[in-house]
Amino acid sequence: MPHWSVYTGKNEPHDGIDHLPVPPPWRAFDGGPALPPPDDGDDATAVSPDRVHRAKSYVATPESVRLVNAALCLRRPLLVTGPPGTGKSSLAYAVARELRLGPVLRWNITSRSSLSDGLYQYDPLSRLYAARERQDRQDRQDRQDRLRQDRPAAGDVEDHLRLGPLGTALLPYDRPRALLVDEVDKSDLDLPNDLLNVLEEGQYEIPELVRAARHSDDTAAEVLADGTDTPVAVRRGRVRCRAFPFVVLTSNGEREFPPAFLRRCVRLKLRRPDRDQLTDIVRAHLDTPDAAADRLITRFLERANGGELATDQLLNALYLTGVSGLDAESRDDLAEQLMPYLSATADGDGF
Repeated sequence: MPHWSVYTGKNEPHDGIDHLPVPPPWRAFDGGPALPPPDDGDDATAVSPDRVHRAKSYVATPESVRLVNAALCLRRPLLVTGPPGTGKSSLAYAVARELRLGPVLRWNITSRSSLSDGLYQYDPLSRLYAARERQDRQDRQDRQDRLRQDRPAAGDVEDHLRLGPLGTALLPYDRPRALLVDEVDKSDLDLPNDLLNVLEEGQYEIPELVRAARHSDDTAAEVLADGTDTPVAVRRGRVRCRAFPFVVLTSNGEREFPPAFLRRCVRLKLRRPDRDQLTDIVRAHLDTPDAAADRLITRFLERANGGELATDQLLNALYLTGVSGLDAESRDDLAEQLMPYLSATADGDGF
């Protein structure tokens, strides 16, 4: 492997990220003060059985290993495209586990997602209600003094603000965080370019905290990060990364992206696995395939030539037919029902 490679794809955790080459001068960031990386168990939502299993059992290809290392070395986002069920999102969990990057920060994109959703969430109404309750407990003179000040207090804002997955990933950690931006092709037309600008600069501002800092002697606000109840300090409302995060953007190919967006990403296209790769995947998830499993893999490959199937469907069929105790013919019938085409246009009724 090249000397700049730190990810091996072997699913054995190690500290190779500490030996990542220095970034290109145009991708060097100096945010601070440095924050220690979180432990794997700090975010309970990121250690579900599904995500842990996918990280441990992911089967990397030589191409994916090479391009993951390129993205890490260049400090660029990795745009992963491919059909459903080819392991696009699992890749982020596998890399984070092997390189000990801590819990994966996940941002699931919908047609209503905006850049601010990924950076932070601010609830002005809850702040207003809290301010009213506080004023009700004060005497008239205190209320008049506060009105004459006519300025927001930083502590009022930070209690009603939480960083999102993208905003958390760009905190000045001394090790890269792993960020999964899932199904970015489902976003509206503006999000890719908006997202690109933030990732290009490696920084962003929180206007509510910037305004509060102008009127306060305390320039640092304690804000909750995504997936944790431990606050982090944000100085003067500005966040700048230190170690650029490992960003995985997944796409099912439902739309085209602007050229400016594409040229700033390292691009990985995952293809449907062949027989050898499917056998390795089955072995990683369900131990060594038996003869019945081999027949089902063959049937899966035959059906995949006529329409879209996901590897998850094969794994579900293998598991359920393996524990069902049915005879061979019944097992084949059950497997057929568990492997419907993902598109109803593949045949008359979608099965």
